Amino acid sequence: MVNRVWRTRSDSEDTMTSAARTCCQLIFTRMQGQLLASLRGPETRATTAAVPPDAEFLGIRLTLGTVLRPHPAASIVNGYVPFPVTDSGRVIIGGEDWEAPTYENAEQFIRRLRDAGLLVRSRLVVEEHSAEQPQRQLSPRTRQRRYRAITGLSRTAVTQIDRVNAAATMLRDGHDWHRVVEALGYFDQAHLAHALRRYVGRTARGLQAEDDAKVSFLYKNCPSPGS
Repeated sequence: MVNRVWRTRSDSEDTMTSAARTCCQLIFTRMQGQLLASLRGPETRATTAAVPPDAEFLGIRLTLGTVLRPHPAASIVNGYVPFPVTDSGRVIIGGEDWEAPTYENAEQFIRRLRDAGLLVRSRLVVEEHSAEQPQRQLSPRTRQRRYRAITGLSRTAVTQIDRVNAAATMLRDGHDWHRVVEALGYFDQAHLAHALRRYVGRTARGLQAEDDAKVSFLYKNCPSPGS
């Protein structure tokens, strides 16, 4: 159910580019003694986000097809749902209050939500992204409709966003655009450049610049233990 667990902090007020993402994320922000909690939905384009000063962020990126009830991804595409926080710093999700997770116990937090029936994993999405044979025979149109209802995105959009994030990572790692185009199946440099502008908000040259680190996927995210 967990794709990544990440954390970062800010020193001063700034902005960052949030790249398009296919998955929902639980975000916990601590600043000036206050805790903010939210579920952020899939993002279909690059956006600019404000970064408050002296803040600590913890993110739990859910796997594609994992749903936090009662907030399906389709209801928060390019948006988010804030969660109330009690005076004692507990987060209210699904009508119950939960101890806010830390970087060290994030997976235990996810298991508690799962065991309470608040987190569920879609079998349909797993089948769409694996070699497994569907247990139920559904028409292509029905499968597409259910896929979008679960993820908030079409299968084509998921493929495009995943591909451009892979391209951006390759460019950041030092590969030139020729190699990226060949490896990921873009038509040419112009096709790659258009995708980067739309979904990542950066150019290939910008991604390769040493000082261009204010992009969400460029944070030093650490895989969650056991993922």
